[in-house]
Amino acid sequence: MKEHQIKKNERTGNTGIRRRLSKAATLLLASLTTLTSLTGCNQMTTYEGFAFPEGEASKLKVISDTYVENPISYKDEGTPDKCVAEFESENGACKIRCMEQYYDITLDYENFTPAEIGKAYAETVLKAFPDFHEAIEPYLYENIYSAFPAVEDGFDVVWERTGYLYDTLEDEKWNDYREEIASYAEALSGGVHGFAEDGHISYEEAVTFNFVPEALRGTSCSALSLWGSKTATGDPVTVRFLDWNLGSDYQMCRMHAIIHVKKGERSFTGISFIGFENLVSAINDDGVFAAILDAGSGEHYSKDGRKCYTYDLRYALEEFSTAKEVGDYMVSNSASYTWSHNLIITDKDHSYCAEDAVLQQQEKGAAHSILRDADTPLIKSLSWDSPDSLCVVNSFVSEGNQESLWHNSNAVRWAKYKEWVAAKDSFTLGEIKTMLTAEKVNQGLAKGEAKVDNIRNQGTVQMILVDYHTGTLQVAFTPKTGPTDEVVFTEIGKYCNK
Repeated sequence: MKEHQIKKNERTGNTGIRRRLSKAATLLLASLTTLTSLTGCNQMTTYEGFAFPEGEASKLKVISDTYVENPISYKDEGTPDKCVAEFESENGACKIRCMEQYYDITLDYENFTPAEIGKAYAETVLKAFPDFHEAIEPYLYENIYSAFPAVEDGFDVVWERTGYLYDTLEDEKWNDYREEIASYAEALSGGVHGFAEDGHISYEEAVTFNFVPEALRGTSCSALSLWGSKTATGDPVTVRFLDWNLGSDYQMCRMHAIIHVKKGERSFTGISFIGFENLVSAINDDGVFAAILDAGSGEHYSKDGRKCYTYDLRYALEEFSTAKEVGDYMVSNSASYTWSHNLIITDKDHSYCAEDAVLQQQEKGAAHSILRDADTPLIKSLSWDSPDSLCVVNSFVSEGNQESLWHNSNAVRWAKYKEWVAAKDSFTLGEIKTMLTAEKVNQGLAKGEAKVDNIRNQGTVQMILVDYHTGTLQVAFTPKTGPTDEVVFTEIGKYCNK
């Protein structure tokens, strides 16, 4: 490491590590377990165009209790939220409005440097979320133990990853992000260094939190775009399900944030979490929406010579004004990222999925990178019948990518999306919301029955809708008490900061 080498003597607690997986992580994994059990058998059986493994342990179990008994019929409009408190940094670089469902954060890059922004952000986070340290630090360790279940001799292995990725941001293209993270981590930590489960977030822990997708990885998502004949207005609607480890005490559900980055022509709005610097889901002022999804490609982790795809995505949204430009940029750089992934990328005219395969997958012929659209041929075991629509799950699906990367849980979710979208000629925004919430989120879990591969599941933390007809966002935030069938779509308002 460089100047931020872990100072092992400044904190204690690196011995006697309690290894654990959070109940939320366990539930997330369970919810993504398909109705069939995976076997070592490579023989495949096709069922309605979808491939499932064949074997004694691979039996589909009928679940009759699939849908909500009295589903809510939603209107196009979302539910307004209200502000309950407001906080501002001393220099005015960061403002946080505490809404009932989320934190509304504004960062002013037009008048302040990245270092000033980072410091102001940390100071204002602690004003708006006073117990941020003790509430969120345990959640970080749940992610660490999930990624490193055998970590027993200290956390050097964690910092080896995150510190390396942090240093890659020294490149001129991303150095502003690095300065911001450094200033944020220093102010949040109060100068404390090292890894220890002591209820206080250190410098290294704050940095690590901002590299979870690149270094620890905890997502499993899906997305859908409808336009033209499939929407009542003819204008596109983009849907994004964000699935994550919610935390043993649903800590992630206490962190919902809409982050307005005021940066002139490079402005964007992040649909994310308080304290995050990277991009999980975001839309720029030109209306380009992009969000990260896993690809389930199963490659061994590689960091040497690699870079961060979430920060590269932030750069692309700041630099480019169309979905095609953002998608082409990400695909062209895909070999140099740490993990293979999908990106849903849309604007008012086009919808794409960037299937980004990393170098080791490309070299062994397991996958290739492509900017997929509705006309891209699919793998032979798959079909999609509805025009003017694009579906994305946690797998590459373009023709030429290996069928072995196509996993059962993704086949189930793809099949559900296919059936739902084909059921109507066109959808109003309210009908889209009704469709998305039709499944019971807890089905099969309470009685120990076979788990069902829901689209909205135990790991769903946010459902995002981008309505290009009105230029507005709506988000269903999973509440602090955890997943529920009483879904509320909160009206966020216009996504443009201009």
